[in-house]
Amino acid sequence: MLRRVLKMTLLFGVIIFIPLFIYLNVTGTTIFQSPTTWEEYESPEEAGWDEEKLQEARAYYNSLNSTAGMVIYKGKVLFQWGDTAGTTNAHSIRKSILSGMYGEYVENGTVDLDETLADLGIIDFPPLTSSEGQAQIRHLLTSKSGVYLRAGEESWNMRRQRPNRESHQPGTYFYYNNWDFNVLGTIYNNESGSDLFEDFNTKLAEPLEMEDFSLAHTEYKEEPSRSVHPSYLFKLSARDMARIGQLYLQKGEWNGEQIISSDWIERSTSVQAPVPGNSIYDYGYMWWVAVEEPWKSLGLYSAVGRYGQSIDIVPEKDLVFVHRVNSNRLTFRFLPRGVTQSQRLHLLELILEAKKD
Repeated sequence: MLRRVLKMTLLFGVIIFIPLFIYLNVTGTTIFQSPTTWEEYESPEEAGWDEEKLQEARAYYNSLNSTAGMVIYKGKVLFQWGDTAGTTNAHSIRKSILSGMYGEYVENGTVDLDETLADLGIIDFPPLTSSEGQAQIRHLLTSKSGVYLRAGEESWNMRRQRPNRESHQPGTYFYYNNWDFNVLGTIYNNESGSDLFEDFNTKLAEPLEMEDFSLAHTEYKEEPSRSVHPSYLFKLSARDMARIGQLYLQKGEWNGEQIISSDWIERSTSVQAPVPGNSIYDYGYMWWVAVEEPWKSLGLYSAVGRYGQSIDIVPEKDLVFVHRVNSNRLTFRFLPRGVTQSQRLHLLELILEAKKD
């Protein structure tokens, strides 16, 4: 009898918990939120923002599959929605992070952007052709290598749209290519004599006083049936991503220390490659750079990841917007999968409209 009662109690708990869990994930309501070291405004009104209009933006956010949203305005938290402390898959945000880490080694001469894959001894299976071997590091940074081999962490669209081998010469054609990005991880480790995760921890996470990051949240994902070059994966929280955005907004300076050179930030967030089929963005060195109004005039550039991850930096408004969709959560497989670029940017537009003149 007791066993039956316990089973019924457990079943009742599951029945109650699952809808609640789904609701909280859908609405972006925070279940638990640990304290933060970010400075926060007492109210949006204090910072010159219209609270009612921000609530309209929040209602739109709640209609999406978003799980966290955060705005840093003039260096302080304007608002936090959802679970901004949860560490979840950053997806392609990892590429913009690696871009920043390259800056030091490019500027001190350890890495030469003109070096070719052949110079660096980069291999894969099947082997690179002589033409593919002429791709330079700068071509990989701009996703124009002309090397069209299988790669880890490729989406179905990447596989479907991959050009035929040697259909484009290195440096001549943009194709968003995980092979390029993963090989940049290999090159970074080989040329620096260090480890990109260790470097991220000591050169970015620690100086920026990240609150939720640990090396346990990183992984080299090996997929040898696709490529010898692993993907380098990060789990990050929204509020730690915001620190990366704020670092870039401050042109690489943090608490009086130059973490990333301002010249490298300027180069990497300037247009280096046109992007066919994307009316909003062209591409820098693994950063997306807005070329359509009103975003171009606002100076918008973004780190963007699958399903709606983003760090959106708006220099003309002294603002950083972080958007997350937790693809690790239990309900992800049962609910609409992500937030589109147009939805995310419309949300950002609604937020910016709340700023009082």
